[in-house]
Amino acid sequence: MLRICQIKDHQVSDCSNEQGNIWVYVNPSDEEKKHLVNELKIDEHTLASALDPDELSRLEFEPEHTALIFKRPKNYSSRDELLFKVSSVGIFLFKDRLIVVMPEETPLFEGKQFQRVASLNDLLLKLIYRSIYHYLEHLKIINMITDSLEHKISSSMENKYLLNLFTLEKSLVYYLNAINSNSMLIEKLKTNAAKIGFSPEGLEFLDDIIIENNQCYRQAEIYSNILASMMDARASIVSNNLNVLMKTLNIITIGIMVPTFVVSAFSMNVGIPLSWHPGAFWMVMGLALVSVVAFMLFWRFKKW
Repeated sequence: MLRICQIKDHQVSDCSNEQGNIWVYVNPSDEEKKHLVNELKIDEHTLASALDPDELSRLEFEPEHTALIFKRPKNYSSRDELLFKVSSVGIFLFKDRLIVVMPEETPLFEGKQFQRVASLNDLLLKLIYRSIYHYLEHLKIINMITDSLEHKISSSMENKYLLNLFTLEKSLVYYLNAINSNSMLIEKLKTNAAKIGFSPEGLEFLDDIIIENNQCYRQAEIYSNILASMMDARASIVSNNLNVLMKTLNIITIGIMVPTFVVSAFSMNVGIPLSWHPGAFWMVMGLALVSVVAFMLFWRFKKW
């Protein structure tokens, strides 16, 4: 699917004709891929990398354009079951146009970051900055989910919530690799800023992007370390909850067995004491009750 936009009044707006200088391809068809490769001279391998979620971020210079592959968070779906994934985005910067290739449709030019767009180079940097902001949003959500799961684990005996934490830990590993890969790309952009043609304002913005990306990486690293270091403790909590349950069931079982033994002893089909007494039933029940009380006192004395 092709979406054509243009920069108008310092904002990115849709354009109904091919005069727009911003082309966004979402999961391009085979015909669109052929057009990008044959007509616009985009390298076929680089185009495939833009749609590959496992591809690393990189910067390449072609005769007619500059190609960038960077990582961004994938749109979360309930089918992912708390697994936050990453996807790749390809940006191809020509002198007169900017082509964006992405595997799935997502809000691309929304947010305060795109309220003032000066040029195509500026838009390129804002797209990278928006991906960093997207990572931070997901990290906040992961932290909230982690807190919620911790409260559930403290009173649960199931492995379900523990497995959810393992999934979140796996997501943070994906995010750390993706953010680190983007940091290398950003450093290369700064090194080749003159070749790409960034303005002094663009260079300042690029420095801000580097700072934001480093802070994002450190935040993801902190969350990952905390989650990994506490996994053993949380597993012990689940095991301890199970032990408490088994202890309670044992108390109930033994508490029932003691009076049952007393009643069974007086129920044997043989001659037994008190069988002639008219209040024998109530005496037996009294003995059963006394045995329960004695058992509870003994249990408390042993502090089991």
